[in-house]
Amino acid sequence: MLADKDVEILDPATGTGTFITELINYLPKNSLEYKYKHEIRCNEVAILPYYIANLNIEYTYKQKMGEYQEFKNLCFVDTLEHTSFEGKQLDLFATSVENTERIKQQNETDVSVIMGNPPYNAKQENFNDNNANRAYPEVDKHIKGTYIKRGTAQNQIVLYDMYVRFMRWASDRLSQNGIVALITNSSFIDSKTFDGFRKVVSDEFSEIYIIDLGGNIRAGDKSGSVFGVKVGTAISLMIKKPEKTKVPCRIFYTKVAEDSAEAKLNFLAKTPFDKISFEHINPDEKSNWINLSDNDFDCLIPVISKDVKSGQGEHAIFKLFSSGIKTQRDEWVYDLSKSELENRMKFFVDVYERKRRTSEELGFDIKWDSELNNYLKRGISKKFDEGVIITSIYRPFIKKYLYLDKHFNGRTYQLPQIFPNTNIENKAIWIKSGVDAADFCIGIKYIPDVLTNGGSQCLPLYRYEKDGNRIDNITDWGLTQFQTHYKDSTITKLDIFHYTYAVLHNPAYRTKYELNLKREFPRIPFYDHFQQWVNWGKQLMDLHINYETVEPYPLKRIDLPFTKNRTPKAKLKADTANGTITLDDVTTLEGVPKIAWEYHLGNRCALLWILDQYKEKKPKDPTIAEKFNTYRFADYKEQVIDLLQRVCTVSVETMQIIQQIEL
Repeated sequence: MLADKDVEILDPATGTGTFITELINYLPKNSLEYKYKHEIRCNEVAILPYYIANLNIEYTYKQKMGEYQEFKNLCFVDTLEHTSFEGKQLDLFATSVENTERIKQQNETDVSVIMGNPPYNAKQENFNDNNANRAYPEVDKHIKGTYIKRGTAQNQIVLYDMYVRFMRWASDRLSQNGIVALITNSSFIDSKTFDGFRKVVSDEFSEIYIIDLGGNIRAGDKSGSVFGVKVGTAISLMIKKPEKTKVPCRIFYTKVAEDSAEAKLNFLAKTPFDKISFEHINPDEKSNWINLSDNDFDCLIPVISKDVKSGQGEHAIFKLFSSGIKTQRDEWVYDLSKSELENRMKFFVDVYERKRRTSEELGFDIKWDSELNNYLKRGISKKFDEGVIITSIYRPFIKKYLYLDKHFNGRTYQLPQIFPNTNIENKAIWIKSGVDAADFCIGIKYIPDVLTNGGSQCLPLYRYEKDGNRIDNITDWGLTQFQTHYKDSTITKLDIFHYTYAVLHNPAYRTKYELNLKREFPRIPFYDHFQQWVNWGKQLMDLHINYETVEPYPLKRIDLPFTKNRTPKAKLKADTANGTITLDDVTTLEGVPKIAWEYHLGNRCALLWILDQYKEKKPKDPTIAEKFNTYRFADYKEQVIDLLQRVCTVSVETMQIIQQIEL
């Protein structure tokens, strides 16, 4: 690796070698021998980025000052792992006495500026890569006692993401007069999950400046991401002043409007901080910073409530609700084919059991995670059970077989109380949380998936006790509110269920309360003509739950001649302007009415959900890609054609009902 005139350094980001000859021209030979020939032998791979950072600092100083000086303050240590409640590093891990002294010196020093670009991957792709979001007890404890304690969101697991941990550490480590400047995921700006975070930083800092760089592709932001990632990014500067206790926090916000990543970077490079046009924002009572709503949402009747769910209150229409199932290994436990799912899960269980019995390295990735590893350590034995394979609703109008096993499904939440087994029927309203929440609402009768980008909630008509006893899930309080308001004692809980479903489809309601629905659980108003709303809700519910039995829409099928023994190439593309769906290079469906494309569930219409789910995609899981990549659209083609025709009917009739609601 070393030579007399140059050094080849492996760039940890790109994995490519780079010759850095200029460094050798000014670094004393003794320093090189010490840094590269001696210390690097301790752990050549792990400490390489440390030395690159050190050399960059020294090289920059050489360029600016014209002379070389060794930088003696960089420490080789896991910042978060060696952290106490006060934010200082303990239990020192060091490669040398010198490094230990550096860490001790830093721990004894007041820090007034903390800068960085911490990692912000909320979900690792592969636990086997040893890149998990590992536990950091002290930091996580303080997150729980601050951001989470003061938050109101149902699921706050993302508050243990790495970039939030660094924000918590930096806030604790900073002296009473200093600044934290970080480039991170931008979801803390307006996500419901971060309401507690926004409350806390407003108390801990005197001034906060946010430069929102946009780029959240998952939220429909098509502007360029400065890092080429799918999530939005932001620069935050949080300032502590000694007089913080005397002055309320002032918050300033701006969003960079340039479309491309290059334009955004150019703006940052050429615009002095004092020339940036910030808006002084005043958070509302719920600690929202931007997109503040001005309506009567808080006066409406709550549909669901965490307090009611936990038994600490009764003021909501539904008693129990649950997030959709979060398997943490969808590609393993879901499949359109029951036989393919059985084959895959038999393999999965076999690998798990061989690992449990022998602890051998099998060379197979079966999507390990912390829970599965914990079951392994506890010696929990497993065997394949065909009886746990059930029908689930994976995406709107997309049924899949699900291997429902608490040890192989990350989070099942309260779903066993809603859909205890396949022999018990139930109805539920499936809604989305976060982005696209206002437009996503569909009736279901199977266990739903959690969905991506915000998650989902399942609001059932009934809930079940362990002995199978069925209980109305519409609360007595909710029934009283409706009967009292409408002065009608004949109103039933089933009426309220259908009324709620109709209101959640009301375009005027969705538009007026769009911002609220992205951040909060739904609340609904009392509309006039109650029974009419009940009828609309019943029609919509029956239509959506029984989509497989409605009359197929008479789409025209066009088949081109093709050579036998040749499998047509799958395409599954829609031309909404011309009303056509191209399934493959042979078959096209024509005559899709314009109104059918208007029935949206979140970020796409019902028909496009189907096309997306039946596309041929290479599995992300390497083991599945190698051993179980058997899906071919051709095997499901006729089934998909039938499904498209029926959902086309559902779409048309749904929009006709919605048009009546709009009148």
